[in-house]
Amino acid sequence: MVNLFVSFVNPLLSILLKFYGLRAQKVEIEPGTIILFWVPIIKTNHKKKPALVLLHGFAGTGVLTWIFQVLAFARKYPVYIPDLLFFGGSTTDRTERTPEFQGECLAKGLKLLGVESCVVVGCSYGGIVGSKMAELDPELVKCLVLSNSDVGFPESACKRALETVGTKLSFVELFLPQTVEGLKILLSSAIHKTPWFPNWAYKHYLEVMFDHRKEKGELLKAFVIKDVEYVIPNYSQKIYILAGEKDNYFNLESLQRTKSQLGEKASLQSIKNAGHLAHLERPFAYNRRLNKILASL
Repeated sequence: MVNLFVSFVNPLLSILLKFYGLRAQKVEIEPGTIILFWVPIIKTNHKKKPALVLLHGFAGTGVLTWIFQVLAFARKYPVYIPDLLFFGGSTTDRTERTPEFQGECLAKGLKLLGVESCVVVGCSYGGIVGSKMAELDPELVKCLVLSNSDVGFPESACKRALETVGTKLSFVELFLPQTVEGLKILLSSAIHKTPWFPNWAYKHYLEVMFDHRKEKGELLKAFVIKDVEYVIPNYSQKIYILAGEKDNYFNLESLQRTKSQLGEKASLQSIKNAGHLAHLERPFAYNRRLNKILASL
């Protein structure tokens, strides 16, 4: 049976992105490490505006995750959308699996593309990667927007999230489903009001989005850190946190603590009737908030 995403969704998204002025470009970070970016076709229209870098979470590629933000911002800002390593068109033969390594590779890739400063917006896992970029290269990352994310994900937060979801699955089992039912559990835990999809749509998504299972399992294990290793860095940049108020993984209480520890440089805005994927669930409300952040820079 023809896969819907391979034969229809991905080609359609490619056409749509080209219409909005983006093209796919593979960047060799080093021999054996390739990152696929969607980049502006013409880079001269937005010279006075910061580059907008959109980092996806764990259950999708960059384009699929951020399509509503591409439509809203690609003609106003130079937008860069990478696939993180082992997602979409990005891969490495290196053995490192930490968010720090992802951040290092992205920073190198952006510089190779000529990006001197940027605003990083990271969803979930992408937010953790973005926080590492901001810590490692403050000259590159002008400010950081954490979208349903935090600066780290300690074991206690992971345990609390699994209890909130109400699953007996491990964190790796939950985020690397092998069956349609497993994928339904994952999406229902991430989306406040899960829309109905036929089983064949779930099956097609499962076939396309959960490849590189061994490597992604290693990424998930490196994503969750010991509580004693969870330290909030002293960022020089402003940190904006946008969060769905019904998020099962990064709840408002924990994000409020992070904001307080970050001090005056941080702000937190919640989005009603949204879960872990607020940018997809309520794109207009999300984009209004993001637009105000970008306009203030």
